[in-house]
Amino acid sequence: MGESQQEQLSLEFDARVRLEFVGSKITSDAGLLAYRELDGKLGLTALAGQFLGEQRTGRNTQHHLVPLLRQSVYSRLAGYPDTNDADRLARDPALRLVVSRRASGQQAAARNTVGRFETETLSAKGNREGLAALNAAWVSAAMAHTKTRRLILDLDSSESPVHGQQEGAKYNGHYGSVCYHLLFCFNQFGDCEGAMLREGNVSSADSWRELLDPIVRRYAKSGLRQQFRGDAGFARPEIYEYLEEHDFLYAIRLLANAVLGREIEPHLARPEKLEPGQPVVTCHDFAYQAGTWDRPRRVVSKIEWHTGELFPRVGFIVTNRADPAKGIVRFHNGRGTCERWIRQARRRVDAAVVS
Repeated sequence: MGESQQEQLSLEFDARVRLEFVGSKITSDAGLLAYRELDGKLGLTALAGQFLGEQRTGRNTQHHLVPLLRQSVYSRLAGYPDTNDADRLARDPALRLVVSRRASGQQAAARNTVGRFETETLSAKGNREGLAALNAAWVSAAMAHTKTRRLILDLDSSESPVHGQQEGAKYNGHYGSVCYHLLFCFNQFGDCEGAMLREGNVSSADSWRELLDPIVRRYAKSGLRQQFRGDAGFARPEIYEYLEEHDFLYAIRLLANAVLGREIEPHLARPEKLEPGQPVVTCHDFAYQAGTWDRPRRVVSKIEWHTGELFPRVGFIVTNRADPAKGIVRFHNGRGTCERWIRQARRRVDAAVVS
């Protein structure tokens, strides 16, 4: 993450941490200290008190809301997908240190306390909305320290298979499983701008506006050059019109059809020579209007000839960008990074569903 020129962001090593060979003080999660220091510089988890409300009414509350959120977040960062290790981690010196200065001298919260916090406190209606607002505030805080002139949003869906009778889990024919059909939006830096848990049998683009609208409004006056990438599941005229209305440049994959096939027929001559491992790629563009579109739009085709394959691999992208055709394809191919982030996010969601 690059630093802005207006404000310097520097980290300092915690002087309380020393290299010793004392068994009771050993931790295998010292890497959390760097995360915690960056968190403190950006003020991320400290914001939780502004967006989340305390649901517990007892007077003998030993572990407060913000430290509990830190314990939940940092245990995931350390690779513990659920609360099963919470009792052991409560005694870990690194986790105690990152949770709070108060916890550094005593144990952090036990498994039961962390479990109730995640399943009861965070799931309360006001806190579900607060978590979405907190995530937006975290991304905004990170973006404030990032030197960039553009915003790229990647919207994509993914499955989260279930193996029980969870509410909302449905059979999805595309994935061939009973699952939740999740919707994610990432920016080009890997920050999750938003996520939505949906029933398993909805389409890829279902509720796209509900997820995308708050993100678009947040960046409306940012001055950034706004761009969008999507897979064929989001090739809908209402999405094109929405993005055009909000001054987004977009590149969205189109499914092939007979009309698109006829447009590229003049470019389908097989190359005379194909080198192993070096496909011949050509890109072309043309105007195209589907029956449901209000006007023609630019479509870019990508034709790949591979050694040993009889037919070419063909793909289509609808776009309002003015770049050369190869530049459009290169821009859209950046979605591969988004898909990797989605797989990482899905693993965390799967763990949360199981726990």
